[in-house]
Amino acid sequence: MDYKKYGSILRGVSKPARYTGNEQGQTVKDKKDVRCRFAFCFPDTYEIGMSNLGVRILYGALNCEPDVWCERVYAPWVDMQERMREYNIPLMAHESGDAISEFDIVAFTLQYEMCYTNVLMMLDLGGIPELAADRGEDDPIVIGGGPCAYNAEPVADFFDIFSIGEGEEALPELARLYIKMKEDGTYSRQAFLFAAATELEGFYVPSLYRVEYAPDGTISAFEPVDERVPVCVKKRIVEDFDGAYFPVDPVVPYTEVVHDRIMLEVFRGCIRGCRFCQAGMIYRPVRDRSVETLCRQAEEMYKNTGYDEISLTSLAIDDYTCVDRLTDELIEWTNKNKVSLSLPSLRADSFTKELMAKISGVRSSGLTFAPEAGTQRLRDAINKNVREEDILNAVRIAFEAGKTQVKLYFMIGLPTETDEDVLGIPKLASAVIDEYYKTECRNKKRPPQVTISTACFIPKPFTPFQWAEQIDKDEFVRRQRLIADNIHDRRIKYNFHDSEVSFIEAVLARGDRRLGRVLSEMKKMGACFDAWDEHFSYERWQKAFELASVDPDFYTRRERAADEKLPWDVIDIGVTKKFLLREYEAAKQSRPSKNCREGCSGCGASIYGGDTLCRKMKEQ
Repeated sequence: MDYKKYGSILRGVSKPARYTGNEQGQTVKDKKDVRCRFAFCFPDTYEIGMSNLGVRILYGALNCEPDVWCERVYAPWVDMQERMREYNIPLMAHESGDAISEFDIVAFTLQYEMCYTNVLMMLDLGGIPELAADRGEDDPIVIGGGPCAYNAEPVADFFDIFSIGEGEEALPELARLYIKMKEDGTYSRQAFLFAAATELEGFYVPSLYRVEYAPDGTISAFEPVDERVPVCVKKRIVEDFDGAYFPVDPVVPYTEVVHDRIMLEVFRGCIRGCRFCQAGMIYRPVRDRSVETLCRQAEEMYKNTGYDEISLTSLAIDDYTCVDRLTDELIEWTNKNKVSLSLPSLRADSFTKELMAKISGVRSSGLTFAPEAGTQRLRDAINKNVREEDILNAVRIAFEAGKTQVKLYFMIGLPTETDEDVLGIPKLASAVIDEYYKTECRNKKRPPQVTISTACFIPKPFTPFQWAEQIDKDEFVRRQRLIADNIHDRRIKYNFHDSEVSFIEAVLARGDRRLGRVLSEMKKMGACFDAWDEHFSYERWQKAFELASVDPDFYTRRERAADEKLPWDVIDIGVTKKFLLREYEAAKQSRPSKNCREGCSGCGASIYGGDTLCRKMKEQ
């Protein structure tokens, strides 16, 4: 935003640096050389969006195309929204300051269901018709992507296309198709959407599918309207992950953001198969980057940004086969330059003294582990292959290194959970406190502090628990109180997630197209930033469900039949439904499965080349 033009407005809002742009590392191109303009929108604040590694990757990958210009757009905070409406200022891109309605393609990354109301707010501020069916030839093509796109149905009415899977190669292909059709005179809005669905892989166009519902509310038919349109849209993955694009010269913000550090993506995918975890399924197969590539990227990013912390990112960093060698080689130069090394996704069962020593320079005073459940029976049921002795061994190592604070993350409301499992959570926290005092070389100057946090279980698409019901929100509250009432030690703190937010999230996670009416009603009532406690209103959501004649319990409070048509069956992630059902049955028997290194469980993830752990072709 031009400070000279809008300075008086910016001075009257909180955190004006959110809107000024002109950051180091941003991409600016000459418009006369650009044939496709891409507005990449993050439906949350600048501080959160600038911390998202996926956005950085796709921004850079698109701008590698010489005739494509990708610019960034973030959700303005409520005070800025008021000023924009008051002065008739449209939502604009950071780099050029142009309104997003002037772009060819407007893309939203959908990282969290509770940001859906922000998408509608941003479309409204940008002057783009809310419904895809109402957009004309001069309106931008609106795209959605990210993890929530794997069940796009609740927001299908608002998007023209969804990018399914990894976008580093897919989105440039889409831009090239757009340019080609514009230049050869074959472009029309409908022709482009049809070509994207039929000529490219990994693009789902909701308008090309017909959905019908049975009298009981379930889906009776979900079919393409043309035989040339694929029945299932196969996700895209990057086959050569080691050689894939990675932003070594990212945009550096002028204001503090959530993750002010170098984020180094070590590998994608997960070998574990936790039955509640969507990411562990949709990002399969596992693909590594080489140590040489990672070290080169880290050094280049350090030189280009000046950050003093490197975070090794993945779903479980200690599952990287070369983690010891990688950390050894990084430490050779990070210690000299006073750059700390952070390993944020450590598993208790593979935490060692050697890893503890390597991350001892991190500025935090504690470590975080995620047992997920309070008893071994339930950890077996959810396939979280971590034992209590693993957890106690990990915290002992941390205490021996001088740490005094430990955070433990759990989930309540998991399928088959009983009160005994719930009570196991404070018992485990007490065992950690006891372990501190058993440790001879602990930090005796400070008392220990254990913080336990519980999230509410949300059954997610493409997990073995996608058929499970969610417990009632009042039952969540009862179980939270059960934990709180059984904590009798001031050295144990307890935080828990709002059950009402989790209920709405579950509705949106497993919803269908009928929820579009609910979201439209929410937008009419001025809803936005529902992911933020101060703006979330359960009463407003209840009113929207009522106005749209939608029963939210239909999506949460019932177990799906194995043969029910699911809204996300139109997407093929490579992991078969047969495998997910088999894992669901194993969960009911509290029977864990092997991880991918211990033996292939036949999930069906295809072999795409590279050094993957998958050794079975997709099941037919």
